[in-house]
Amino acid sequence: MNRVLLSLGSNIDSETNLREALRRLASRCRVLAVSPVYETAPVGNPAQPAFLNAAALIETELTADALKTRVLRAIEQELGRVRRDDRNAPRTIDLDIALVVASAADAGPAGSAHPDILRYAHVAVPLADIAPQARHPATGTSLREIARGLVAGGMVARPDIVLWPIAAEHPPKES
Repeated sequence: MNRVLLSLGSNIDSETNLREALRRLASRCRVLAVSPVYETAPVGNPAQPAFLNAAALIETELTADALKTRVLRAIEQELGRVRRDDRNAPRTIDLDIALVVASAADAGPAGSAHPDILRYAHVAVPLADIAPQARHPATGTSLREIARGLVAGGMVARPDIVLWPIAAEHPPKES
């Protein structure tokens, strides 16, 4: 079994799309942990809605390549993700493999890391929330240390949004 950290983001109907992405992810692999949610200013194109970002730790028998193509991209497509030339364009859902933290011997090397872990707090902080001791394969630095070293400007914790577990215990809030 492979343990994989995923980065999740959305700025179109964000709460709904993040919950639905996790529900669909849980139907295809085992969700072990989900981070708190953070509201984040958009990168590269400030004239769009803020993002909601989170991270998930999953377990799967799939290789990283198969997980990306058969599960993550499929869920993105099911939720209406449109890929544009502008990689900072608004999106219904963005699911990325951030870090393979444990890999079965025949599933390829553990430790491939998404480059945004070292660049953006909205990626590193949620990952550090659920796997603080996991180490970046290139730097050897823990996710906790990486997250502490990044400026989290424009990023706000959203404890009012609970993504996981998805169950009747978390009904929509009444106005």
